[in-house]
Amino acid sequence: MNTENILNKLNISQLNEMQEDVSEAVLHSNKDVVVLSPTGTGKTLAYLLPIVQRLQPSERSVALETQQTEQLPDEPSPIVLVMVPGRELALQSAEVLKSMGTGLRTMALYGGRPTMDEHRELRKVMPNVIFGTPGRINDHIEKGNIIIDNITWLVIDEFDKCLEMGFQNEMSRLVDSLPNIRRRILLSATESEAIPRFINMGRTVRIDYRTEDEPVSDRVKIFAVASPSKDKLETLRSLLLDFGDQSTVVFLNYRDSVERTASYLREQGFTVSIFHGGLEQKQREAAIYMFANGSANILVATDLASRGLDIPDIDNIVHYHLPETQDNYIHRVGRTARWDKQGRAFFILSQEESLPYIDLGSLPQYAPRSSAEEAAASVPRMATLYIGKGKKDKLSKGDIVGFLCKKGGLKSDEIGKISVMERYTYAAISRKRLRQVLKNVQGEKIKGIKTIVEEVKG
Repeated sequence: MNTENILNKLNISQLNEMQEDVSEAVLHSNKDVVVLSPTGTGKTLAYLLPIVQRLQPSERSVALETQQTEQLPDEPSPIVLVMVPGRELALQSAEVLKSMGTGLRTMALYGGRPTMDEHRELRKVMPNVIFGTPGRINDHIEKGNIIIDNITWLVIDEFDKCLEMGFQNEMSRLVDSLPNIRRRILLSATESEAIPRFINMGRTVRIDYRTEDEPVSDRVKIFAVASPSKDKLETLRSLLLDFGDQSTVVFLNYRDSVERTASYLREQGFTVSIFHGGLEQKQREAAIYMFANGSANILVATDLASRGLDIPDIDNIVHYHLPETQDNYIHRVGRTARWDKQGRAFFILSQEESLPYIDLGSLPQYAPRSSAEEAAASVPRMATLYIGKGKKDKLSKGDIVGFLCKKGGLKSDEIGKISVMERYTYAAISRKRLRQVLKNVQGEKIKGIKTIVEEVKG
């Protein structure tokens, strides 16, 4: 499949300059590649597109033999291994590859679920490209669940995060276990102090699209919002009322602060998703799904949400707590103004708060207009359903649409994004129809199977 066909599938008219440079470096040299480019510039597609084209014909022909599994080995024998720091980036990157329509099989591997379950899925999918976190990939390799002989491509996305001290030992073990790597691609919006020797970089092409004077895109407008007290909740409420139904991420530095802030906002009538490392995997998936599909227009999160979440059309970033490092600031703000979009970022500031890398006093002041007591929070247009059956029950998106239309009484334009997981499904539907749909489907079967259907709440 050529580049034009892939871009048509993705509804992209053309590559940006950074993506073209990465393609040139990967396709027309045998050097390792280091890519430094702001968040939201399309780094995932930048490395996947040329790798897909560089795979040998023999590798691609085996990859496309999706029905002739008897020709494949007993255990998965992938060609490309992509390391990422977290499960969300693994899942989203795998989705990008699937949406390219290349025929290559892929799978995301990460902690938070039994390794044995993943092994069974690995043997069923037999992926050519694996996206995974360092600890989980090491676990599969040590158990012999992945044949490493054919892994010739190693990609480390968000390499500054993957190479932090907490990941160093895991990454070193992983790289040492891969004897046949021929090409390495490292990507990030920010750079680690040094690339460790164990990465074994050969001759490299360095592609740097950062600018020192503008660490974040000039498509992001940045404002200061004065808070009269150290507790900024009332100021945050006024700001969010001013935003109306716009999509907003509110960043805090601590899990308990996320929970406290989200509870306050819910009491004030806002529809909120929360996201932090203390949540179970399923809770995190539901939170991101609700925010991405418009069922919640506010995501309250720690810096865990500043990386690896490729959610389009986020209008606003709010720094409730100041970012602890400049890198955190860059990645937070990179959640908005992705690709060629515009965005805004707001610092809620109490007296005497400062940062070493930004002159907060020079930022334009933003005064929320929604200060009236009777002001009401905007209600999202969509709601999210949980359906207790998934891929293991042979359900497809078409089955879900049919069920919601025939049994739920919905029209096709009242159904939004659908994600069919292994054991359950999330479906976005018009919030106005939620109660009626829940009543209509009570006790109904989908493909002859009884299941639970209920609203997902943030």
